[in-house]
Amino acid sequence: MVRDGIYYALGALAAAAVVSWVANPWWAFPPLLLGALCLWFFRDPERSIPRIPGAIVSPADGKVTDVSTVQVEGQPRTRISIFLSIFDVHVNRSPIAGVIRSAEYRRGRFMNAMAGESAEHNEQNVVTVEGAGQTLVFKQIAGVIARRIVFTKRVGDTVACGERVGLIKFGSRTDVLLDPRAAVGVKVGDRVKGGSSVLATLLPAGEPELAGAASYREGGA
Repeated sequence: MVRDGIYYALGALAAAAVVSWVANPWWAFPPLLLGALCLWFFRDPERSIPRIPGAIVSPADGKVTDVSTVQVEGQPRTRISIFLSIFDVHVNRSPIAGVIRSAEYRRGRFMNAMAGESAEHNEQNVVTVEGAGQTLVFKQIAGVIARRIVFTKRVGDTVACGERVGLIKFGSRTDVLLDPRAAVGVKVGDRVKGGSSVLATLLPAGEPELAGAASYREGGA
């Protein structure tokens, strides 16, 4: 359970107690229900982290909405986008083991997180992790409802693959920007789980990319 959920639930419980005391006890049901929903939303289940060499795991639960090639500072990157609805677990995890090299919070808009332009224009936290022979970038992106991004690590911290690093409150999106050598193992429409689903596997330097990964990028899915 994420601590924030407990605070929200306690607030709802207090509201229910006040309503029950000054009015009809039946009116306490809505805030009690809201408190229960907060506890459910901020759930934080344990996950089995795959021990596969070169594995890049999902930073979040949700649905894969994009697999495509994008340009980042003039260099090609494979982008995998994951949309989180309000029904998904919103705890975020590190896709790889390594060191946090940067974490840049950017103010922005609150467009629909499924829209492609939200990756650039919405409020977001851009994190760079270096490790296992690669430098990986992942983004915590706010959506229409989400108004707060939480990142619990600092620059210079060492993280394990699948380790909890924060959360985005309510509906949102996460993007992972991969080295082009990474062999993608998911496609648009797939459901993934943070920390346990393998998004891609980094190929050794000099090894040609797998046909499956190439076809995903050519088709953008």
